[in-house]
Amino acid sequence: MKRASLFFMLSALLATPSWAVTLIKNDEAKLPAGAGALATRGIARGPGVKMVSPEPAATVTSPFNLKVVFEPRGGATIDTASAKVTYLKATPVDLLPRVKPGLSEKGIALDGAEVPPGEHDIQISVQDSEGRVTNTVIRLNVVK
Repeated sequence: MKRASLFFMLSALLATPSWAVTLIKNDEAKLPAGAGALATRGIARGPGVKMVSPEPAATVTSPFNLKVVFEPRGGATIDTASAKVTYLKATPVDLLPRVKPGLSEKGIALDGAEVPPGEHDIQISVQDSEGRVTNTVIRLNVVK
């Protein structure tokens, strides 16, 4: 009997990743949606912000690996102190404290991001050493 319960406990521990990060909480996902769409302008010289994983427009299950790449331009460097990550709701939610462990000049890398099912819009704002700012909205499509 002891072996069976030990096996059960070990399998439960191994099935739950200890590295998971709650990116969006259930109660935050239930908040009213933000009004309107984010307006963007034409060509910008600010850094590029590109979601690599999950692939844009892909449907994923939670937890998943989130990877966003920052692409500096013209010899500039990324100013990580200026980064902002916001969950776009009627009352915006600051996600920066949750992504900070995975934030670097190269981008954001979070293994095991936990997000409730639904469509979630997240705005990422980053500035380079020349003061040029880029605002990008990524959409996460999460199913059960």
